Amino acid sequence: MPIFLDRHNAGDVSAEDVAKLHVKDLAVEAKYGVKFLTYWYDSARRTTFCLVDAPNKETADRVHAEAHGHLANEMIAVDLSAVEAFLGRIQDPPSAKTKPIDDSAFRAIMFTGMVGSTEMTVELGDVKAVELLKAHDAIVRRSLKQHGGSEVKHLGDGIMASFDHLPSSVECALKIQKEFGAYNESSGRPIHVRIGIHAGEPVEESNDLFGRAVQMAARTCSVAQADTILVSREVRDACAGVDLKFTSKGFEALKGFSEPVQLFSPSR
Repeated sequence: MPIFLDRHNAGDVSAEDVAKLHVKDLAVEAKYGVKFLTYWYDSARRTTFCLVDAPNKETADRVHAEAHGHLANEMIAVDLSAVEAFLGRIQDPPSAKTKPIDDSAFRAIMFTGMVGSTEMTVELGDVKAVELLKAHDAIVRRSLKQHGGSEVKHLGDGIMASFDHLPSSVECALKIQKEFGAYNESSGRPIHVRIGIHAGEPVEESNDLFGRAVQMAARTCSVAQADTILVSREVRDACAGVDLKFTSKGFEALKGFSEPVQLFSPSR
């Protein structure tokens, strides 16, 4: 059956309340041939996301309707592997056995991109270009592991990654650029990388999982200069109180977005 992720604007509902509503869903699901796999609850943003295996959206909502009456505000079809890559799990965490889930689905999305990769392949040939790409991948993946990032997708000349702790995404990006600086000092062929970071929720003004957040992060990366990092206001604001500095780089008109977006360059 298809897999869906729905969004509920929780209002004043607490983590304990959401846990009780989830139990009510589980009590009704078999009647409709539905399986609620897990959920995420964000106490700060007052949103809940349910992951459900159902014949269609309407049937999933019928379970909500009969169980407790709290219908989804939005619902999209998703791929389980993509959910796991972005959100880190597709079932209840072990802690759910002893306490209500209070686990935000808000994520930082980071894109890296090798500058001039097409020209590099033409100049050096496929074999040498692949060697440089492997060096890029090794540096990025090592930093992701150190900072709790999850690789979502390899993009040919870059990597898309997800972070549940937003300041860690910025720390990771800074480490990546530091590592490339060290690599370039000792390499006969430097690798120049741009990085863009945005943050958002999995169901948000799009029919794709993290669609808007992914698009914004990708566009942010595309306007970054070589060897630099650009982040959105959402990322900067999430790092308040953390020992990081952010310099405004002005407003950029990003493709696919109606209003110019203010971007920032992070540093220590």
